[in-house]
Amino acid sequence: MNRLIFNSLLAISGFLLLVSASSCQSTSGNPMAAPVQSLPVITINNLPATTYQEFSATLEGSQNVEIRPQVEGYIDKILVDEGAYVQKGTVLFRINDRIYREQLNNAKAVLAAAKANLANAEINVSKLAPLVKENIVSDVQLRAAQSLYDAAKANVAQAEAGVQNASINLGYTVISAPSEGYVGRIPFKTGSLVGLMTTEPLTVLSSVNNIRAYFSFSEKDFLEFKEKFEGGSIEEKIKQMPEVELVLADGSVYPQKGKVEIVSGQFDNSKGTISFRASFPNANGLLRSGNSGRIRIPDAAPAVLVVPKEATFELQDKVFVFTVGKNNTVLSKPVIVANATSNYYLLKSGLEPGEKIVYSGLDRLKDGAAIQPQPMTIDSLLKVHPL
Repeated sequence: MNRLIFNSLLAISGFLLLVSASSCQSTSGNPMAAPVQSLPVITINNLPATTYQEFSATLEGSQNVEIRPQVEGYIDKILVDEGAYVQKGTVLFRINDRIYREQLNNAKAVLAAAKANLANAEINVSKLAPLVKENIVSDVQLRAAQSLYDAAKANVAQAEAGVQNASINLGYTVISAPSEGYVGRIPFKTGSLVGLMTTEPLTVLSSVNNIRAYFSFSEKDFLEFKEKFEGGSIEEKIKQMPEVELVLADGSVYPQKGKVEIVSGQFDNSKGTISFRASFPNANGLLRSGNSGRIRIPDAAPAVLVVPKEATFELQDKVFVFTVGKNNTVLSKPVIVANATSNYYLLKSGLEPGEKIVYSGLDRLKDGAAIQPQPMTIDSLLKVHPL
């Protein structure tokens, strides 16, 4: 009985040793192959694309007029409110005019006296002329009377000028809008003393039917601009520029496009920039002087290789993709980026039309790895993430 048990235990031990050896051989001699990854793959082709250069801009009305007093006095009335739109000729301010009315009355009195003296001198000349002719009095008296007449006539002209000047000063007490536009900030109140020596204007009147956006090119941007557009002069090159867009402070795009008009004559040495100006129609008055924004200049390319940013990775400041080659093996490849949108790179070199690249799952790949491609089209991607 004991011998039977011993033989049974020996048989079981041998079986376990065989199983263990078989398991070790399977693990060490024939390791299980890693599963092939199934990854999305897209084919790269040339596509039309538009990119944009953006520049910070400040906005000004086409006409900003400082409203200043031409005579000294206290402000009697402020007849407009800040931000109001006014037509040409609208009365904005009234300055106390009592002094200037009295000056006008005094000038008129001086004119009346001068006219009376002129009339008296004219009478004397009229009386003496026939007497001289009859040799009753000397012609010296007539010449003296004529001189008095001429002086009286000059006094009348001077008095008339005085009346005119007093009328102008009185008119300056009513300050009207020289053009249509929006009233700016009014730093003065009723009762404020203002005059020719007041440093701050009463307000600024902005005409904003057309708004001007001022922005600057760096020296590099300016050189690229000169190379990019045709023309024998800067003015001719500006005419070749496309219409530009205005991105407002909230990120929205102003609905009407503008046109670049002029460039300043020289660089600002302190900043290394040169100023440009673009003009935008603003009939509805949506834009105001003092607003800020960004000028966006489009750059349309009829055919360029487009690569999704998600299909790339960076290594040592270079951009790479994983191309799919023979036997569905992948190989990392550097690409040169010419431009970019929010979701795509526009390539200068590195790939050829028709090449296939892995779209996602790049962190699990290495050169030479085999994958199971899951084809996807760039068109379907563009529907989700447009250029």
